[in-house]
Amino acid sequence: MEQESLRPQWKALAALCIGFFMILLDQTIVAVATPQLYAQLDATLTEVVWVTSSYLLCFAVPLLVTGRLGDRYGQREVYMVGMAVFTLSSLACGLSQSVHALIIARAVQGIGAALLTPQTMSVINRIFPRHRRGAAMGVWGAVAGLANLAGPLLGGLLVSRFGWQWIFFVNVPIGVVSIVLVWAWVPALERVARRIDLASVAISMIGMFALVFAVQQGPALHYAPVVWVLFALALLCVVAFIALQRRAARAQRDPLVPLQIFGYRNFSIGAFSIAMMGFCVNSMMLPVMLFLQSTHGMSAQQASFLLIPMALVAFVLAPVTGRMSDRVHPRTMSLVGFGGCVLVLGAMTGLMLIDAAPLLLMIPLTLFGVASAFVWAPNSVATMRELTPELSGAGSGVYNTTRQLGSVIGAAAVGAVLSTSVALAMSLPMLAMICGLVTVSKYTFPKPENTLSDRA
Repeated sequence: MEQESLRPQWKALAALCIGFFMILLDQTIVAVATPQLYAQLDATLTEVVWVTSSYLLCFAVPLLVTGRLGDRYGQREVYMVGMAVFTLSSLACGLSQSVHALIIARAVQGIGAALLTPQTMSVINRIFPRHRRGAAMGVWGAVAGLANLAGPLLGGLLVSRFGWQWIFFVNVPIGVVSIVLVWAWVPALERVARRIDLASVAISMIGMFALVFAVQQGPALHYAPVVWVLFALALLCVVAFIALQRRAARAQRDPLVPLQIFGYRNFSIGAFSIAMMGFCVNSMMLPVMLFLQSTHGMSAQQASFLLIPMALVAFVLAPVTGRMSDRVHPRTMSLVGFGGCVLVLGAMTGLMLIDAAPLLLMIPLTLFGVASAFVWAPNSVATMRELTPELSGAGSGVYNTTRQLGSVIGAAAVGAVLSTSVALAMSLPMLAMICGLVTVSKYTFPKPENTLSDRA
C-alpha cells in the first residue's frame, strides 16, 4: 500500500535522475575524446584541458546561488531552466568549429548543470517521507555510480563510431525528454524564500571563481603571484560573505546562506565529509590511470575496463545502503564507508609500489566501490534529513558546493605532487578519507519530528 501511495514520488525521482545522470556523464565522457579534439580542432594541450576545466569551473561557482534560486522560483522550474540551458549548450558543443567555441559552450553547459543539480536533492528531501528518504537517495547514488561507469565506455563507443561531436549530440534528445517528464511528474512545490541578497550573490560568485580558478590553474601557472592574489581574494570574500549573511539575518532579510544551517550538527559534518569524498575520488583516479597506462602500457579503453567492477558494485549496493540508512545510525554507515576506503587505499598504494599486475589492482578498486556505497547515499540522507523546508535549497546548494570544491581541489592537489612519487600522490586521498573518518564519528541520530516531509 505504501509503495502505491509513493508512486508519484518515485516517478518524480526518475524524471530528476535523467538530468542528474547527464551532467555527471559529461564530467567524464569528454576525457575519451581528448585525442580527437586535439587533432581535429587544431588545439593545444592547454586548450583541450580547458574544455573540461571550463565546465567544472562554471559548474562549481554558482552552486551556492542556484540552490537558493530553487527556493525563490521553485525547484521544478529552476531544474527545467537548467536542463534547457544544458541541452541547448550541448547542441552548441557538437556544432562547434573551433576549440574556443567549444570551451565557451562547455562553460554554458556548466551553468546549466549548476542550475539543476541542487534542485534534485532538495526535491527528494521535500517529497519523500523521512523513513523512505534513504531509499530515494540510494537510487540517486546508484545513478551517480552508473554515470561514472558509463562515461568512459559510452564516450569510447560514440567517439570511435560517430566522432567526438556525438558525445554532446546524445544529450539533446535526452534533455528534451527530461524537461517533459519533470514538467509532468515533479510537483510544483511551495516557494519559501522571499528574495535573494544580490550583494551576497556577487561576493560568493567572485570568491568561488577566485578560489576554483586558483586551484585549477595554480600548477599550470607555476603558482605565480597572480595565483596567490586570487587565493587572498577568495579569503577576503569569505570574510565579507559571512558579514553580509549576519547583517541580512539581523535585518530580517533572507540571507543567501542562512548561517543557522551550520547549527545542525549532522549538516556540518556531512558537508565537510562529502568534500573529503569528492577530494578522494578525483585525486585517486589520476595516479591509478597513469599507473595502468604509463607503467603497464594499457590503452585508455583497456584501463577503463578495469574500473567496471568498482562502478558496478557501487551501482548495485547504492539502493541497498540507501534503504539501510533509513534504519541504521548514520555514524555506523559512514564509519564503515570511510574506514573501508582508508584500508582499500592503503592496499592499492602497496600494490602500485611493488608494481603489481594490473588485474590485481581490480581487487582493491572493486572493494573501493563497496566502501563508497556506504558513503554517498547515507551521507546525503544524514546531512539533509533534519533541515526545515526554508533551509532545503540553501542546504542542497552548500552540500553540492562542498562536494564540487573537494573534487576540484583533489584533482589539482594530486596533479601538483604526481611527478614526485606514486606513494605521495596516493597519500592525499588516504589523508582525505582519514579526515572524513574522524569527522563522521561525530554523527548523531536524527529526531523524526525535525524532518522536512513529516513537517510539511
